[in-house]
Amino acid sequence: MQATNIGIQEYFRQVPDPRDDSGKRHLLEDILTITVLAVICGADDWQAIEDYGKSQEDFLKQFLALPHGVPSNDTYRRVFIALDSREFERIFLEWTKSLVSRISGVDIIPIDGKTLRRSYKKSDPKSAIHMVSAWSNINHLVLGQVKVDGKSNEITAIPKLLDILFLKGSVVTIDAMGCQRTIAEKIIEKEADYILAVKGNQQGLEEQIQHLFKSRTTEGHDKQIDGGHGRIETRQCHIIQQLEWLDEGEKWKGLQSAIKVEATREISGKITSETRYYISSLKSDAAFFNTAVRQHWGIENSLHWVLDMAFREDECRKREGNQSENFAIIRRFAFNLLKRDSSVRLGVKNKRLKAGWDRDYLLHLLTG
Repeated sequence: MQATNIGIQEYFRQVPDPRDDSGKRHLLEDILTITVLAVICGADDWQAIEDYGKSQEDFLKQFLALPHGVPSNDTYRRVFIALDSREFERIFLEWTKSLVSRISGVDIIPIDGKTLRRSYKKSDPKSAIHMVSAWSNINHLVLGQVKVDGKSNEITAIPKLLDILFLKGSVVTIDAMGCQRTIAEKIIEKEADYILAVKGNQQGLEEQIQHLFKSRTTEGHDKQIDGGHGRIETRQCHIIQQLEWLDEGEKWKGLQSAIKVEATREISGKITSETRYYISSLKSDAAFFNTAVRQHWGIENSLHWVLDMAFREDECRKREGNQSENFAIIRRFAFNLLKRDSSVRLGVKNKRLKAGWDRDYLLHLLTG
């Protein structure tokens, strides 16, 4: 008899089951729930997930039906190959919305891509799975992701991701790949604002912004210094918001500000410097833009790095059917459950260990 209700099951019950009814022995919600729990506790392949389920069957029966016991590794593999990844992603988004809190302040939402480096076919190294994700800096959660089509790039994937996200009132930051007029327009349509990096893929715009900062007096300046582990970084941000001389600016929906960030980094006595340019639909001060540009890297440091270091995502070799995309979504279910917990002062990797050792803590993650 089920004794414990965990909220994630309510969402897994809504996932369309790709299997024929006549051959089903295990409930889809049981398969998905066991997979998330196993991944939280350290499993990263189908055999490990089966082993976890068998070793924890008495515990799992507290909240799962398990009409024919624990599924085999082949059952997990077949289900994740066939599962509609777009529908599974939709359920992930609905679940994530239930976690997102309305904290005061503007949420900076970076969007960036990540390649699952070991997911390629040996006959075609270029076939590796590439995912584009959105990250909430306020909530410290991954908001959603879409797979880049094999014959496409991030430019086509980013609008698909924007379409499925709730963005009203937030600021979306994207690197130079996403600096496209259609993307800027879509962000404005979603009632959000943008800060887009400008590089050579928008050569005319980049050249005009560079000339603007050489020929005009800047209207705001901010300097920030931080460091650690032998590194000192200084970022100086300059802004111009009188853009009537920026001919290219008329082509960009809602454009209000041009931004220049001069970054100097000192490591072990060696100094490097870089100048980066941005455009934004916001009319804010230099301190805000300096901070927002810095927060863009939250997706790399707080999401991508953790997925590689704590979940070994780069080592994933799953390719058949939809299993790469679906297992990436499972990792993000596990990631958000771990990240939202503040009851212990541990990193994600050690939270996974604690969840594997301590059933009470695991239940806290699922029901807290």
